[in-house]
Amino acid sequence: MNNDAIQLRSVSRRYGSDDSAVTALDQVSLSFPRGTFTAVMGPSGSGKSTLLQCAAGLDRPTSGSVAVGGTELTRLSETKLTLLRRERIGFVFQAFNLLPSLTAEQNVSLPLRLAGRRVPKAQVREVLRQVGLGDRARHRPTEMSGGQQQRVALARALVTRPEVLFGDEPTGALDSQTSREVLTLLRGMVDREGQTIIMVTHDPVAASYADRVVFLVDGRVNGELAGAGADDIAARMTKLEAAVPPASESALLTAPAAPLLTTSDSALLSNSEATPC
Repeated sequence: MNNDAIQLRSVSRRYGSDDSAVTALDQVSLSFPRGTFTAVMGPSGSGKSTLLQCAAGLDRPTSGSVAVGGTELTRLSETKLTLLRRERIGFVFQAFNLLPSLTAEQNVSLPLRLAGRRVPKAQVREVLRQVGLGDRARHRPTEMSGGQQQRVALARALVTRPEVLFGDEPTGALDSQTSREVLTLLRGMVDREGQTIIMVTHDPVAASYADRVVFLVDGRVNGELAGAGADDIAARMTKLEAAVPPASESALLTAPAAPLLTTSDSALLSNSEATPC
């Protein structure tokens, strides 16, 4: 049985055409074993977020293949790809993306509602308890701190029991103490429950919570560290950043981000905000 939660094989992603084309990923091959925590780092414009988007099925590679638990994403229709993301993948971003008029438990239940599934209140309450917010289920985002809002976002990502949890700078908007608390939660999910986590970060301290750190430069894999501390990770990043020409960074930063929701998802979210359940 294949033990990889995610496999990328010779994945390239180019934006634009002719002289204006930008290569965000260039023949990337990586595997992410089940039950492991991987951090992805690199200088600005190295392709980190593009790698995450392609691996999670938010963006389609120009060439190469991406598989989630043995399912080849590049062969799926948009509808089937949307269903796979809803049912098998969780997302946590720097922006919490909580609906302000909904309570914590209503925000957490949204992925289940989007998937047309029954919303067991006990399951929602349990996942809130797991992230330390069992007593905040009926509070709205404006009544919570930034760290608590990020925990709600984490609970929302976990309520569908995803095979893989993706984080794009999930602690980027948090202070150092709150960041450590969220990272400790993530680490515990891997150690106790076998959750697979792939996290893009610029922070060596955050990356030190991972089992391994994969480094990207100019859209290519540039080595990795396993079990490294923050100092070793920071030293590697300093070397990589010193070697990247500024023009290369600005060019790759023009690559557009993929939308996170389909039109139907956005419509349902709008209705949910207007009429909380």
